[in-house]
Amino acid sequence: MKLDVKACALAFGLVWGFGLLILTWWIIAFSGATGEPTLIGRAYIGYRISPLGSVIGLVWGFVDGLIGGAVFAWLYNFIAARGQKVNPG
Repeated sequence: MKLDVKACALAFGLVWGFGLLILTWWIIAFSGATGEPTLIGRAYIGYRISPLGSVIGLVWGFVDGLIGGAVFAWLYNFIAARGQKVNPG
């Protein structure tokens, strides 16, 4: 079974982007907006625990998930195709 690379990339991007947005708002709701740099903020330029930072995280997370999902689906298809050549059964 082949994965649709575009669909997988879009799904990964949406899940990671909105997951980061929801996580940021969860932290804001219980701890308040700190604006302090975080570990994710080191990778995603501009991301902070703040309302603006959550939107920046959404964008960065979407792009990151999009690329990661595309690579995952492509690699899955590549390995699955090689497996069928070795064992056509």
